[in-house]
Amino acid sequence: MSRPSKTILNDKYSYGFHDSVKPVYSLSRGLSQRVVEEISSLKAEPAWMFKLRLRALEIFKNKPLPTWGADLSSIDFSKICYYVKPSERRESTWAEVPTKIRNTFTKLGIPQAEAKFLAGVGAQYDSEAVYHNLKTEWKKQGVIFLDMDSALREHPDIVKQYLGTVVPLADNKFASLNSAVWSGGSFVYVPRGVRVNIPIQAYFRLNAQNMGQFERTLIIAEEGSFVHYIEGCTAPVYAVDSLHCAVVEIIAKPYSHVRYTTMQNWSTDVYNLVTKRAVAYEGATVEWVDGNFGSKVTMKYPCVIMKERGSRVDVLSLAFAGEGQYQDTGTKVIHLAPDTSSNIVSKSISRGGRASYRGLLKVASQALNVKSKIKCDALLLDEKSRSDTYPTIQINASDAQIEHEATVSKVGEEQLFYLRSRGLSENEALSMIVSGFIEPVAKELPMEYAVELNRLIRLEVDGSVG
Repeated sequence: MSRPSKTILNDKYSYGFHDSVKPVYSLSRGLSQRVVEEISSLKAEPAWMFKLRLRALEIFKNKPLPTWGADLSSIDFSKICYYVKPSERRESTWAEVPTKIRNTFTKLGIPQAEAKFLAGVGAQYDSEAVYHNLKTEWKKQGVIFLDMDSALREHPDIVKQYLGTVVPLADNKFASLNSAVWSGGSFVYVPRGVRVNIPIQAYFRLNAQNMGQFERTLIIAEEGSFVHYIEGCTAPVYAVDSLHCAVVEIIAKPYSHVRYTTMQNWSTDVYNLVTKRAVAYEGATVEWVDGNFGSKVTMKYPCVIMKERGSRVDVLSLAFAGEGQYQDTGTKVIHLAPDTSSNIVSKSISRGGRASYRGLLKVASQALNVKSKIKCDALLLDEKSRSDTYPTIQINASDAQIEHEATVSKVGEEQLFYLRSRGLSENEALSMIVSGFIEPVAKELPMEYAVELNRLIRLEVDGSVG
């Protein structure tokens, strides 16, 4: 196994190792109709999915790159590998997963977490799931947790009914790209009234160089159900860029409750360009807890559409922009029905990088008695850092209650002096200040993930002073 140098990692990114795993199959680099045909053929997909992929490819070709946010012009789509198959099949026991791949997930703590506090785990390595398992008690209640490729084979009617209904093929250039070349991802179906009171987790690992990962996730929570889905992502450090381009669609039926937690910690050569969206029906609740570390560029704006009366949205997001990184993140909430509410709390920390909040709040004319509160807080750790807020608010109803608050602050010498006078080192003092800043996000995570979040923060802060 080779490891990247401390110079590249700044001695902080502990997931930057890569494995000498020889894939069982990979496509040549570049994007074409032949590549899409080969992906679909390898998966033995139904004709309707192949046609969907081809439509999406044409849309992708004709859509321009975004002209706002980060500069994406350096992405060379012709040099990306769009499909790498790491092993022959997906396993349901860790013992059957190829040894080198299993060792990677063991280093990341996935099997240990599954044994202690998860209802099920899916693990994807490059383009395919290598492991997937759901505990028997949930299977008996009709819960389905599969990788998307297996779901398409085993439940084609459900996938066909919902895929692309929340994020259309033509939504944006990168959603179109995902729709054309998607592979892997998660499928979650929770029957009416079933409460999965232990989290389900999926973990996505990029290993190949100059690779694109295009997982597709579809979550359907039937009436009165509950599910907490957790997603984690990492990648090795290389001298060339990689692309992560995911699509997530969530359907929260009446009076269901879906919590989606993401902790992404990409290496600094990954473009993280994803589209994540939920639709909430009558009385449904959607919670989004979104943590973004690492990457070269992240552009991610979880969106929830409150389609029916009484639905509710809570979003907590955190972004850390390190040296040379651009975290362009935010939230979109669209109130289409009366008596709906949304609460958005966004936190960003910049240490030599740029963090932007880009948000949309839209209230339709028929959406009466809407309540929405948006709070954006930014913390700058040095003079090179930058923070921007780009809020867009469109209110077409006559009686909405809307609050928007934004603050930007720097760590002050007085704060550091006070804490150091109490016996703390400069790093310890800074870590304490930052930990207090992110506390609203950390307290909403399961304990194990809150511990990991604080550990990541300490690692990032360690290089910021001295």
